[in-house]
Amino acid sequence: MKRAAAALALVTCVSVLFLACSSEPPATKEAEAPYQGPSLAGYEAMKIPPDNPMTAAKVELGKMLYYDKRMSGDGTLACYSCHLKENGLTDGKPTAIGAFGADIKRAAPTMWNIGYHAEWYWDGRAKTLEGQAKAAWSGGNMGATGKDGKPSTDDICAKLNQIEGYRTQFQAVFGSTCTPDNAAKALAAFMRTIVSDDAKWVHFKMGHGGFSEQAQRGYEIFKGKARCENCHSGLLLTDLQYHNTGVGMKAKEPDLGRHRVTNEEKDKGAFKTPTLLDISKSAPYFHDGSVATLEEAVDKMLAGGADNPWLDKANLRPPVKLTKAEREDLLAFLRALDANYKVAEPRLP
Repeated sequence: MKRAAAALALVTCVSVLFLACSSEPPATKEAEAPYQGPSLAGYEAMKIPPDNPMTAAKVELGKMLYYDKRMSGDGTLACYSCHLKENGLTDGKPTAIGAFGADIKRAAPTMWNIGYHAEWYWDGRAKTLEGQAKAAWSGGNMGATGKDGKPSTDDICAKLNQIEGYRTQFQAVFGSTCTPDNAAKALAAFMRTIVSDDAKWVHFKMGHGGFSEQAQRGYEIFKGKARCENCHSGLLLTDLQYHNTGVGMKAKEPDLGRHRVTNEEKDKGAFKTPTLLDISKSAPYFHDGSVATLEEAVDKMLAGGADNPWLDKANLRPPVKLTKAEREDLLAFLRALDANYKVAEPRLP
C-alpha cells in the first residue's frame, strides 16, 4: 500500500509539473528564424542590436505603428507623416511641424538607409535607433510628452492595448502588451527595412547600368572636379560625419548643431552629411530648409559654403568653378539618384 501510494504521489507530482510547464505562455515571435530583409549589396551588413533581433512579425508591427496617427499626442501625425515617399522621405517643409503645432526648428531628415547609421538626428545625439524612435515619439515630433496635459507614451500604449489587433500582436512579438520600450523596438525594426536596394545608384555601382550618358558624365564631375564625394561618399552617399558648411550661421542665434552634443569648439555649426538619395524630391534643402531648389543648393556648395570661423575649409575650399555644361551634367546625376520606396501602406488594427 505504501509503495502504491508513493507511486501515485510521484505520478501526481510529475503531472503537476507538466501542467505547470504547459501553462506557460506560448513562445513569442522572437523565436522565429532571423528575418531576411532588404540589404545593400556590396555594403557591410547592417548592425542589429542583440536585444532587438529582427523578425517578420516585429517588422510588420513596427510598420503599423509607423503609419498610425494614433501614436501621436494629438492623433494628427504618424511617423510617416514627416517622411513621405513623394518628398524623398522628408516632409517637404523648411522645418518640421510636430504634433500640437510644435515648431521643431530643423528639417525632417530623409529615412533612406537609416538603419546603417551609427548615430541619429542632424547632430547625432541619439546613439541607438530605438532611442531615436522613442525620443521622437515622446518629444515635439509626435507630442506624447506627458507634459501640460498632453498624453505620455504610456498613455498612448494604454490606448493601443485596448485595440485587440495591437494587443494580440504585441503579445505575440514581445510576450507582453505595448510598452514605450517595446513599441520603440518595433518601430526601429521596421525602419531598418527602409533600404535603397532598388535605386538606380545602387544598380549602377553594382555594374548594372541605369544612368544616362549625361548622368554618367555628371558622376565623373561629382567625384572629381566638384569634390562632392569628399562628404557624400559610398553607397550611402554620406560619410556619416559632421561638417560646417556655413548654412544658418549668419542667424542672430545660429544653431550650433553637433556642438550641442560634444561641447567641442570644432563642432560648432556642424551637421551630419545627409544622403543624396531622392535629392530631386526632398526640397527645401539643408538642416534649416533655407535653400529652395537643388540648383541653388549645388551652387552654394560649389561656392565653398558660407564663411564663418568653423567652416569646413578642408572639404569646401577652394570654391569650384564648373562650366555651364559641367553644372548641367552634375545636376543630371543628382536627379538620377531617385530611390524606389516599395512599402505598401499597411491596414491598421
